[in-house]
Amino acid sequence: MEKIKPMVRDGVYFLYEALHGPPKKILVEGANAALLDIDFGTYPFVTSSNCTVGGVCTGLGMPPQNVGEVYGVVKAYTTRVGIGAFPTEQDNEIGELLQTRGREFGVTTGRKRRCGWLDLVLLKYAHMINGFTALALTKLDILDMFTEIKVGVAYKLDGEIIPHIPANQEVLNKVEVQYKTLPGWNTDISNARAFKELPVNAQNYVRFIEDELQIPAPHRMAGKYSDVSGPPRRLWKLGAVFLTMTIWTLAP
Repeated sequence: MEKIKPMVRDGVYFLYEALHGPPKKILVEGANAALLDIDFGTYPFVTSSNCTVGGVCTGLGMPPQNVGEVYGVVKAYTTRVGIGAFPTEQDNEIGELLQTRGREFGVTTGRKRRCGWLDLVLLKYAHMINGFTALALTKLDILDMFTEIKVGVAYKLDGEIIPHIPANQEVLNKVEVQYKTLPGWNTDISNARAFKELPVNAQNYVRFIEDELQIPAPHRMAGKYSDVSGPPRRLWKLGAVFLTMTIWTLAP
């Protein structure tokens, strides 16, 4: 206890001094994914705190104007632990393959994560409530085995496309997903270290996501340690569970 005591500081004052003193780089990582946010997530199947970019203000006492770049860290497919709406879930061999190849187990509980195709409807919503500067697309190599890859691009209810995510979970459970099917690449990309080293179809998959969201994805991760990034920036590898984890930088 005596060894630790000198290192204990009031976090609010510590960060304030870091922001207003000599320039320092401050990195903040969200604890859970955006759709588990207590205010904007798939309530009641959420966590107990703010997981969106607003969490940096409510959790650390930082004013909004100090939030710098916001990176959305998202898998190339979608996962969720526990119960709750999951429109693109694949409760079949595809889901099992994603779970096995991606080693999808809850870090704390060890429970298997439910797996499904990438859901751009949810991802657009996550962008809306976070304002991503850029995306970091992870686990692209998990899709290596697929001849075709589906991406959820819209929701239908009673045969009609709906303009946004239903706030009512019972309604969300009833939506039909409209998919866009893209060709897979059937090639091991786990050793790729540059975007140009990816197969054309893998590059097209990334570009499709960028075009749909109108957000650049300069950071693409494939393999255990790789960062298949385009210039000019690099980003660390992180996972995300339903739907995207958020990382912020704080600007002095």
